Amino acid sequence: MAGNDSAPGRIAIVDGVRTPFAKRAGVFSELTAVDLGRHVVAEIVDRNDLPPDTVGQVVFGQVILDPSTPNIAREIVLGTGLPPTVEAYSVSKACITSYQTAVNVAQAIAHGAIDCGIAGGAESASNVPVLVSSVLQDALRAATDARTLRARLQAFADVRPGDLAPRPPDLTEPSTQETMGEAAERMAKINGIDRSAQDDFAHRSHVLAARAWEEGKLADEVVPVDVPPDYERTVEVDTTVRFDSDRRRYDDLSPVFDRRHGSLTAGNSSPLTDGAAALLLMSESRADAEGREPLGYLRSYSFTALDPADQLLLGPLSATPIALERAGVTFSDLDLIDLHEAFAAQVLSVTDAFASAELCKRYAGLDEPLGEVDWNIVNPLGGSIALGHPFAATGARQISQTLRELRRRGGGLALCTACAAGGMGAAMVLEAAR
Repeated sequence: MAGNDSAPGRIAIVDGVRTPFAKRAGVFSELTAVDLGRHVVAEIVDRNDLPPDTVGQVVFGQVILDPSTPNIAREIVLGTGLPPTVEAYSVSKACITSYQTAVNVAQAIAHGAIDCGIAGGAESASNVPVLVSSVLQDALRAATDARTLRARLQAFADVRPGDLAPRPPDLTEPSTQETMGEAAERMAKINGIDRSAQDDFAHRSHVLAARAWEEGKLADEVVPVDVPPDYERTVEVDTTVRFDSDRRRYDDLSPVFDRRHGSLTAGNSSPLTDGAAALLLMSESRADAEGREPLGYLRSYSFTALDPADQLLLGPLSATPIALERAGVTFSDLDLIDLHEAFAAQVLSVTDAFASAELCKRYAGLDEPLGEVDWNIVNPLGGSIALGHPFAATGARQISQTLRELRRRGGGLALCTACAAGGMGAAMVLEAAR
């Protein structure tokens, strides 16, 4: 694995599984992120006949944090039959969370701390903690400390009706007060990405995802989930995919983030989603000793960051050339690319930037553009716009899905890359097992 010259052999990605991805407030609304995370980790242990006491570490992530379970990784260990002695910790890094969890496990393997670990992420957009106003918080604290009923009641004397309104967390950049959708809308204007191109791309994502499901290409990695209250209903397929996507319908949708002059709609943006995904990683020597055939290997990785006040979601442009250099390959060597689809405008901005000498110089310090993308190898099974985007799970989904498709295409090299809040970016170069 590039980035660590003393790494003892390659890092094998043995397997990857995920739940179906489901729209917020839908079929998974009664399941927590912990429930979904436990489901995929239990499955990956079971389907690989993995002795639980040989798992050295679990690193898991969650972006919409639940105060009652601040360390989701540890709760997953304790709820899946893994020994309570398995070390576990959690990561939160916006939409690149499970890129980071995978790298953390890979680094532990590379340094010899463990030879097997599980990484992933889970998200429940349906179960978002609801915040209250600072006035109501102060009153509740005062009431908790009060010793008499009168004092408890007096604690609420300054609370007004408006202070009682719940305040769900918003997805704004603290440094700019701009939502990710507003940033993508601004990028669309800066980069000249028009509404028609965005809708064309979104339609493409749904058509390809529907075809992938119909051809059975996603079945191996997606684990059915029995849902409450009676657990007699089983969800087997992503609920976010439009199997009847009609390009004409996209024209009827109204802009969301700039209602007068905007081009981003619910149709060309990724949906808020519930779901989980997990990866099983091992040292190459252990995988070989146990006769396992990995999905592939982690060749290199990179994490970068840009100024959020600039083009917030151009992270893949800065991260990709570093990962390619560390892997010792070029853009033209890639046989497959999975580019996270936060918004169609963001994807098209990134792919245009890959071919722009000016933008490659400005954001990646390159003397030459990376190159034009071959759309035959970009997100051939659809992407986050169609499949859904449970923030912490998306990276693990990309890695698993890409390696399986790479093998179906006869092997080679693949790039997985994603943008994230805060102006961050991640990229990985993967190679198929021979």
